[in-house]
Amino acid sequence: MPLIKREYNGKSPEDFRLVLDFEGMENPQGIDAYKSKKGYEALTAVLKEKRKPDDLIQLVKDSGLRGRGGAGFPTGLKWGFVPKDAPEKYLLCNFDEGEPGTYKDRYITEISPHMLVEGMVISAYAFGAAKSYVYLRGEFYDEIGWTEKAIREAYDAGFLGENILGSGFTHHMDVYTGSGAYICGEETAMISSLEGKKGQPKLKPPFPAVAGYLGKPTVVNNVETLAVVPWIVRNGAEAYRAFGTEKSPGTKLFNLSGPVKNPGCFEVPLGYPLKRFIEEEGGGLLDGKKLKAVIPGGASAPVLTAEEVENITLDYECLQAAGSMLGSGAVIVIPEDVSMVDVLDNLMHFFKSESCGQCTPCREGTGWLGSMAHSLAAGHGQASDVERVAAIASQMAGKTICAFSDAAAGPAMSIVQKFPHEFQSRFG
Repeated sequence: MPLIKREYNGKSPEDFRLVLDFEGMENPQGIDAYKSKKGYEALTAVLKEKRKPDDLIQLVKDSGLRGRGGAGFPTGLKWGFVPKDAPEKYLLCNFDEGEPGTYKDRYITEISPHMLVEGMVISAYAFGAAKSYVYLRGEFYDEIGWTEKAIREAYDAGFLGENILGSGFTHHMDVYTGSGAYICGEETAMISSLEGKKGQPKLKPPFPAVAGYLGKPTVVNNVETLAVVPWIVRNGAEAYRAFGTEKSPGTKLFNLSGPVKNPGCFEVPLGYPLKRFIEEEGGGLLDGKKLKAVIPGGASAPVLTAEEVENITLDYECLQAAGSMLGSGAVIVIPEDVSMVDVLDNLMHFFKSESCGQCTPCREGTGWLGSMAHSLAAGHGQASDVERVAAIASQMAGKTICAFSDAAAGPAMSIVQKFPHEFQSRFG
């Protein structure tokens, strides 16, 4: 999945390759390939120079790095919430990646899993965690193997284990596989699963940074978030802020899918024009088809019309202002010949199946949305059903423990509000 060579503000996207710089290497998952491109230099410098953990946290704060799992919370700020005097702390890598249309984290481990390992050790050193887990989706067989091999190689090379590089810092890392539950991508549900309990979200506060895994202070970060930490440590906050926008600094991995000429995983600066991304990185739509809509951030992001896409940039603020969200960065293209009624049916089937059932508005709401969307798609609905979909969705948002209910309600409301004429054609 090569990055297309195009000019953007005088630069080729190859100049934006912070994470994807390891694409195309021979034996990319191996430690030798990683070390040939400055791999583990950041960790070595941190430990050999005995850099202060607080300085690393401040560096990440200054870089403006925001969580790449979907919420976009400032990473350094999250690390700073961990109590300094806590004797036992944990780092958890969220590698559940169940958002439809999203495969960026899987791709990171395909091209270089050691990016993740080094980023985790540096992050753990910054807030004082002696143990970390990579929580991996159970169906990711290759990725599990690549990650486990990278961890073994890191141990053998002295980058994991007791007294790493003679620094006095000890850190151990393990892989834990889940069972394919989308809800375990939510951090507190993931913690419950890791503890051997049913994967259901917990009420907050307390937040994981104070009382997380086994009741101990815990930081949960996404794969992409952790993978870029070594680059920031090597190059500095200012170099990272040279990419992106003021409020959304850096680059981001975006997955492009749908009927486009060049689907794949791309790295571009935040603030990159969405239309340009589809036309240049993606090569435009196949067979001369016209664009009808775009889901910009994975299945849980409200839909944008083709007209709205004209003025959208890929960053947190612009998409939020447009009533959608950046989410996981999964850009799903919907062409003119695909019915939005069928899109609604597909999405609501997913959310109905994946609700953990803990909260009544979500359990009942996703069930009703799934059933009604399927009835409308089958031609058995009536005009009042469209209004009922919007009414149910409006009663789900903001009324549950986690954001899953909102994730189902947002796409449902956006589709029925922006494409009402398509539903009318189904019931005459």
